[in-house]
Amino acid sequence: MAGRVGVALVDSCTVLHLYDTATRSVRELALREPGKVSIYLCGPTVYGPPHLGHGRATLVYDILRRYLEWTGLDVRLVSNITDIEDKIIERALREDRPWQDITTKCEAVWWEAMDAVNFERPTDTPHATEYVDEMVEMIGELIASEHAYVTDDGVYMSVESVDDYGLLAHQSVDDMRSGGGDREVVGAAGKRHPADFVLWKFATGPATESDPSWPSPWGAGRPGWHSECVVMSLDLLGEGFDLHCGGQDLRFPHHENERAQAVALGKTFANHWMHNGFVVDAEGEKMSKSLGNVSNLLDLIELYDPRAYRMVLLQSHYRSPVKITQDNIDGAVKALAGLDAFAARTADLAAGAAPDAGVLADFGLAMDDDLDTPKATALLFDTVRRANAALDAGSGESARLAAAAHVIASTFGLELAVASEIDGEALALAQALDDARTAKDFATADALRVELQAAGWTVETTRDGTSLRR
Repeated sequence: MAGRVGVALVDSCTVLHLYDTATRSVRELALREPGKVSIYLCGPTVYGPPHLGHGRATLVYDILRRYLEWTGLDVRLVSNITDIEDKIIERALREDRPWQDITTKCEAVWWEAMDAVNFERPTDTPHATEYVDEMVEMIGELIASEHAYVTDDGVYMSVESVDDYGLLAHQSVDDMRSGGGDREVVGAAGKRHPADFVLWKFATGPATESDPSWPSPWGAGRPGWHSECVVMSLDLLGEGFDLHCGGQDLRFPHHENERAQAVALGKTFANHWMHNGFVVDAEGEKMSKSLGNVSNLLDLIELYDPRAYRMVLLQSHYRSPVKITQDNIDGAVKALAGLDAFAARTADLAAGAAPDAGVLADFGLAMDDDLDTPKATALLFDTVRRANAALDAGSGESARLAAAAHVIASTFGLELAVASEIDGEALALAQALDDARTAKDFATADALRVELQAAGWTVETTRDGTSLRR
């Protein structure tokens, strides 16, 4: 019922407007097909554990997707897995391991982390290695049309052959840095222009378990990083798909180089480009696991309520840089505890009530304004405050407000927990954990945390101490 109410209100008031990197303006997300949204999200290169930047680049678009679905739209989200790339090969050679061993294990860790932060699985998760033949075919077309050329060490894209190259970078082709970014450091001597980027890298020797290669008309090798997403997005979503998104670091060179290949092929590529801001280092004390802080996504999941990172990001605009500090993680954990208490108090009350129409209208207006989650999150907390006050006063308004708050939290992907009674043994272990941390006996504290987690408790440790919930 809540979702249907939200659809009517959002459709009658406004439409989603997002900042478009290409036009440098906030504009309507125009849909290729009414009622359906096609989104391509650049996914992970699976050679190591996910960091906080990865977490932001998935949670931002998870929140967007959930909101679009709440408004009644049918969303198809494609997010790739880069399972062949220089960094994977470098690690495989360094550790003398098969490259598939690295990608398989790292992808499993990736999904474990994504599931823990409640990232809704994409509709499609294509792997780069599944599309090598299609990439070879595309590169052949670029060579035939003189948009690409062969050198001694590979095949390169001629950026000067694309009239508007640099659109997403907001600079001319002559301003482009040599090599097209830190992933493109080979072949500079044979390139016609410093910004030309590699499409196919020739193998330097026979294929091995650590250093694979595939056949091509120009010689055995492997595709460059920038070609995979062009092939996969066009294959799965078709030309003129609605939205291409990812982190700000991908805007140039990766997304610009994707776009250049599609343009050179005469293809209509993404209609809208969306990029989230960076996760920046905190000032002052270095964050470390021993201090109870987080340095990557896996640390956060282990040490804190996994919802805390989503809450921090909700309170920050997606285009702004965000610092992950002890203070804002602690603040998020505290805020979640308040929401959980509210959910426990109002679960039955909200279940049978129609959500407050005015609250949901305001929610839609905030989200439609370039995904203004800080404003929408403030609305959530204000609605919780109002619902609690109405409940205390015995007002009939409390049920409608509580229902609206539950709808917003659910649309954000925040699964609110109903408090469980904590047994004495668990409380004693939590106190022992705090005592160990005070004594700087972090090995004992970690062991106690593991014991509590094994018993089914979510363990949240802040400066105020350790709290437990199921």
